[in-house]
Amino acid sequence: MTELAERLRWLRGGAAPVRYTARTIAALTANPGCARRGLLDAAGVDKSALAARLGHPARFGQSRFAITRTLGFENRLKADGYAELLAAVGLAGAEVVTVELTLDIAGLPAALEPDLVILRAGGRLHVVQIKSFAVIDGQAPGDKVAAAARQAAVHVLALRRLGHDTDHEVSLVCPENFSNAPVAHRVDVRRELGVLERQLARLVGVADIAAGLPDGATADDAVATVPARYAPECLAACELAFYCRQEARCAGETDTLGRAVRDALGGIASVGEVTAIAGGAPSTEHPEIAELLVAARELRAGAPVGQPEGDR
Repeated sequence: MTELAERLRWLRGGAAPVRYTARTIAALTANPGCARRGLLDAAGVDKSALAARLGHPARFGQSRFAITRTLGFENRLKADGYAELLAAVGLAGAEVVTVELTLDIAGLPAALEPDLVILRAGGRLHVVQIKSFAVIDGQAPGDKVAAAARQAAVHVLALRRLGHDTDHEVSLVCPENFSNAPVAHRVDVRRELGVLERQLARLVGVADIAAGLPDGATADDAVATVPARYAPECLAACELAFYCRQEARCAGETDTLGRAVRDALGGIASVGEVTAIAGGAPSTEHPEIAELLVAARELRAGAPVGQPEGDR
């Protein structure tokens, strides 16, 4: 066992690693600057259990009813040799194939949990995602389709990096209207592929992060010493988000204001520093932003009390 593998084993307490899924990789690459999540995901740490132990349990995920509905829909599509799924997708001569998927994540090969269906048709592979959200009158929730497209792109990229000719259009198979009958929609994921590749390239190397930990460091040690990069969007994607939010709030970090505000502040990390600069404190490092903050404060101070926000 290599030194890195031993460090990662200690982080998860000797438990079996939680495998990467397309969902976790999509969430990780949406915030590539978060070294904390990158390390814990690479180690296969159960972040839900860790968050609960830290007193900030995750508050997202499917209800039991939704999970039961999802499993029932998936089982229906997989019955009789995937007969209903193949009929819904409508690819002539398609057959289901099994491919062991791996993808390099921050310098380490990661095996992907098989949570999709791969078809071979016309000499090419085609990714199919089974989703339980309904398509009503031909329309599906835009946010859910976007999330599914990002996850499907992970599989397409993994297949291509393994040398497989893979279609850039994927099929999302969902229940139609209020029935359990499947309907398929083709989605082009070329834009998502481009974003994914750029974000994977930005991930900090796991070996570099782990090297900064003492021997025998646990997941709790990693949370205490490895920096996170919290953003409000994390609340819908990371099990540790509520812990990291509390941490960022206590530290007065501008991360709590959202990525757009943080980026507009040009690297000013502290809310206290922002208010001080807006109040006239000199800033040789951020002169242009200081000018804008002072102007914003003066405009705010000059706005009539009680005037509707839209009229200011």
